[in-house]
Amino acid sequence: MKRLVNISLLISALLVIVACQDKAKPNYQYMPNMYEPVGYEAYGEYAVFPGGQEAMIPAKGAIKRGYVPYEYANSNEGYELAKAELKNPMATDTLAIEDNMKIGKELYNIYCAVCHGAKGDGQGILMQREKILGVPSYAAREITEGSIYHVMQHGINSMGSYASQMNQKERWQVTMYVQQLRAELTK
Repeated sequence: MKRLVNISLLISALLVIVACQDKAKPNYQYMPNMYEPVGYEAYGEYAVFPGGQEAMIPAKGAIKRGYVPYEYANSNEGYELAKAELKNPMATDTLAIEDNMKIGKELYNIYCAVCHGAKGDGQGILMQREKILGVPSYAAREITEGSIYHVMQHGINSMGSYASQMNQKERWQVTMYVQQLRAELTK
């Protein structure tokens, strides 16, 4: 009889322990913010923000990390100004020119060669299939490093901008490679 009472007490204790367990939440939370982070709704009113403001606003004049402002406007005047003034900041680094050209070639083949051709002669696959007409050869245009970069930044005529596909450094690398292709075409 005593044994039956002990077994029934043990079973009762186990049932109480199992019944109190919640699998969605751990039983003991030593650092509750690690398990249940505080989420703030945009423009909600919270005591955390100073002065009762709705949300923290970035400081005036702040720019996102990694963003470098581009000073030339998306206009014909901006194009001409960039063509005359804009210089490649990577062109002076002679140790990395080969690496930059290699990366520039890879990026050119991904983004540019379908229209402009692998040699820059305007005979890309889309031109050959007559999907796009009138892509000029690099040899037929008076282009500078500034104009090449500006066109990749803003686009021109039927060519769109590549600013969202390539960052600033990658656009300069492609510019270096396009200049090399142009030099080979004008020999």
